[in-house]
This record gives sequence, C-alpha cells and structure tokens, in this order.
Amino acid sequence: MTRFIDTNTMATLVDRVGIEELLSDLCQFIEDDFKRWDQFDKSARLACHSDIGVIELMPTADNQQYGFKYVNGHPANTQKGLSTVMAFGALAEVATGYPLLLSELTISTAFRTAATSAMVARALARPESKSMAIIGCGCQSEFQAIAFHALLGITEMRVYDIDSSAVRKIAANLALFPNLRLITAPSISAEAVKGADIVSTVTADKSCATILTPDMVEPGMHINAIGGDCPGKTEIHPDILRNGKIFVEYEPQTRIEGDIQQLDADHPITEFWQVLTGSASGRDSAEQITVFDSVGFAMEDFSMLRYLNKTALALNLGEDISLVPTMDDPKNLYSMLANGRAVSSLRRVA
Repeated sequence: MTRFIDTNTMATLVDRVGIEELLSDLCQFIEDDFKRWDQFDKSARLACHSDIGVIELMPTADNQQYGFKYVNGHPANTQKGLSTVMAFGALAEVATGYPLLLSELTISTAFRTAATSAMVARALARPESKSMAIIGCGCQSEFQAIAFHALLGITEMRVYDIDSSAVRKIAANLALFPNLRLITAPSISAEAVKGADIVSTVTADKSCATILTPDMVEPGMHINAIGGDCPGKTEIHPDILRNGKIFVEYEPQTRIEGDIQQLDADHPITEFWQVLTGSASGRDSAEQITVFDSVGFAMEDFSMLRYLNKTALALNLGEDISLVPTMDDPKNLYSMLANGRAVSSLRRVA
C-alpha cells in the first residue's frame, strides 16, 4: 500500500508538529541532503511553458529513493479564485520502483522554500541580523517570515506589496507571533528595504521586473531572491548581481531560470552545497553583499517528501491507498479484472 497525504492531512500534521518545529526539522533534512550532493541524480526540471504560466516536473533520486514533484506557476490564477502555485509529488523505492508516498506539495512547497531560504541565510547573512524586508506578500510570505523569525532570530519584519489586501492578510496572519514586530511599508526603497539586514523578494509576475535596484542595496545585506524562477522572469537589477557574491542551488537550472539569466554565462557563482561541505567560502566580509538566487530545486522537494513520509508514519497520519495492484501472481495483471464489472459487462454484450 502507498501512504496518501492530502491537504487536510497536511494541515493536521502541521498542527500536531507545530509550524516552528516543522521548519526546524525540515531545515535539517534539507541540509543533510545538500551535504551529500554527489549522491544524487540531478537534472534541471522539465518545463512546459505557455504565455500565461508554466507546468513543471522536478525529479531526483539517490541510491535508495526516487522523488518527483509536479508543480505549476500561473500568476493570473488568483483572478479565477485559484492558487498561483499548486503541486503534488511522490516518493518511491529505487530498488523496486514501488511508490511509498503520494502527497500534496502545495502547502509543503511553501514550507520547503522557507526552510531552504533560512538554511542559506544562516550561513550567508551577518550573524547579528535582526531586520528583514519581504517584497511581495503572496502565499509564500508568511512562511518566509516565520522561518526567518524562528530559525535566525529575526525580530523586525517589514513587508511591502502593491496589493494592499495582501499586506493586510500577512499582518493578520503574523499577529499570532507577538515577538515579531511587523512594519507595513508604503514603499520599497525607503520604509521597507532601507537599513534591512536581509531582503527577500517574493513576487509572482512572469516578467523581467526590477524589484531591487542598486541604490536600495547597502553594504552587508543578504538578498534572498526567490521570485525569479523561470525564463524571462527576474527581480534583481543585474548590477546588484555583478557587485555581489552569488549563491545558487543547481547552476545549470539557475542559469536558465534565475536572476543570473541576465548575466554572462561565465559570470562566477557558487553552488550552496559547496558552502555546507567546506569546499567553498560563504560571506567573505561584513560589508559584502550576498545573493541567494533561488529557483527551487528537486532535492528540496525530495527532502520534504522524506520528512513527510517519516513524520506521517510516526504520527499515523494519512491513509493507505491501492495506487498499484497487489496480486497473488504478479504476472497476472488481468486477474484484477476477472471478477469485476468490466468482464461481466463484456459477457452481457456477448
């Protein structure tokens, strides 16, 4: 049988574990997998682009388990009452190909993105960082805020969005965290970004936008650029990238989809796993500008699926479903039909 986790089960799991503990545990799962980078089969995700969005398949595997995520990105979906991003995925045994887990990954993607952002910032941002700006208050914003508050000790969160209802939404959702001071900023440059230790850009428009410009960036800032995630979609002015130290997940994918698509193909970058394993340096000085050009990588979803499989089993959450046949004779697939309606219907026709 295959364990199935739907969105209601995922909400129950979060309630049972707790948001902050979940983010902390998940961050460790992701870090552990990044540290064994060479053990994974890696490839850029398979994308089907249209004028209004993208549908992608994100697979990866180590020598024991295989995981994939199906995910979309359609910025105009909110006008139809639909989510901009929706996802599901599976975890299977490499030895048999047998599916262990089928799960929602819409809520889970927000968690794994926030956990990854916080994991990277713990290594790259200045240790004394206390203030953060979030530009874009869509579905990812609360998860980002809570992760940086819980895992990095950020106490001041400045938020900005061109949609005032999105700002009101995040303010209401984060009111449950009394130790996190929330500032709703009327503009990006002055009230939101100025003086912030960390800036997270989380916009959704599928366009070559320039959310951050060089005049907004101050020495020592860490920029968590997670909104630019497909060809033709950017957020960061190229001069910021040229003057900062850039870190990515998987270079072949980020060259196509990330903010660094604006730069020459030979512009130097560092894959973040190298920082975790000590084969490359992170921040080189307190004044250096660091940029995490994150587009999301399949290994992070693999880590999420591993976490969900372990946690759901431990908490006895989800249900077992017959996703694949169970047969006395594995060569006799037809036996699954022999006593069913299909055969009876054929007999009646005859």
